[in-house]
Amino acid sequence: MSKAFTRESDQDEDDELPVAAPVPSGKNYITRAGYDRLRAELFTLMDEERPKMVEIVHWAASNGDRSENGDYLYGKKRLREIDRRIRFLTQRLEIAEVVDASMHHGGDQVFFGATVTYSDESGLETTVTILGVDEADSAQGQISWVSPVARALLKARVGEVVRLVVPGGVQELEIVSVAYPAPAAKT
Repeated sequence: MSKAFTRESDQDEDDELPVAAPVPSGKNYITRAGYDRLRAELFTLMDEERPKMVEIVHWAASNGDRSENGDYLYGKKRLREIDRRIRFLTQRLEIAEVVDASMHHGGDQVFFGATVTYSDESGLETTVTILGVDEADSAQGQISWVSPVARALLKARVGEVVRLVVPGGVQELEIVSVAYPAPAAKT
């Protein structure tokens, strides 16, 4: 195929999608550990992965015909992915509000950063930690502070019963315990 009929674009269809905060208030609450992880990922992408990929693409481009050059095509695609992730992380870190959950240590009210144990109507106990949108991992028992469960639990106290609206109706959850990380020792 003639090179005149091929089109190489620096943008994927995904680039056109706006990166909007999935939070109604536009706030991006995050713990210090979560912020540090995102920041480390950003610097790894900028300082290590992107320069390596630029070098690979440069080498592959120097080999001649780019239309059938797998190293070049894959390299350009991976470079776009890296650039997209760098833009996303930069935007998320710019609006991040780091919250120190340890300031509530010893308290019995649910706030951001709390590890909450609650029981449902059947008596099943569940323990979750309320974290930021960018750091929550449901497989680890972590939920985002904007999730329906977290919204129901926030500001409640140990012993209180909160109502959670679910597709099947309304569930009542009783808060069994609330824990926060201990404050860091001052040196």
